[in-house]
Amino acid sequence: MLILPALTATFVLLAYIIRLTRAGVIEELARPYVRTAILKGLPYRLVVIRHVLRNALLPTITIIAISFGWLISGLIVIENVFNYPGLGRLLTFAIDRRDLPLVQAIAMVTVVGFGLANLAADLIYAWLNPRIRLG
Repeated sequence: MLILPALTATFVLLAYIIRLTRAGVIEELARPYVRTAILKGLPYRLVVIRHVLRNALLPTITIIAISFGWLISGLIVIENVFNYPGLGRLLTFAIDRRDLPLVQAIAMVTVVGFGLANLAADLIYAWLNPRIRLG
C-alpha cells in the first residue's frame, strides 16, 4: 500500500541526483590527482571509491539537502493523490478548516526538518572532505 507513494516520491528526484553524481564523477576523473593515483599503482576501483566519489558527492549532498524541502511539499500532493494519511493530508485539512495554529505547527515541523537536513549535509561534508572541518 505504501509502495506507490514511495516510488513516486523517489523517482521524482532520483534521475536528477544520479545525473548530478555522474557529472561530478566524470569531472573528478579528469583531474590530475586521479591520474597520479592510477600511475602510482593504486587499483582503479580504489581510486574511484576513496578519492573520486568523496569529491564528486559534495554537490550531490547539497542538492539532496536542498531537495528535502521540495520533497516535503511534493508529499502533500502525493498524499492527496493516493489518499494516504500523513502530514500533507493534515496540512490540507487544516487549511480547509482554517486552523491557523495547526498550519503554523506543520510549517514549523517542515522548517525544522529542512534545517536538520542542511545540518546533516554540513556534517557529511566535514566527514567527506577534511579540509572543510573547523579548527
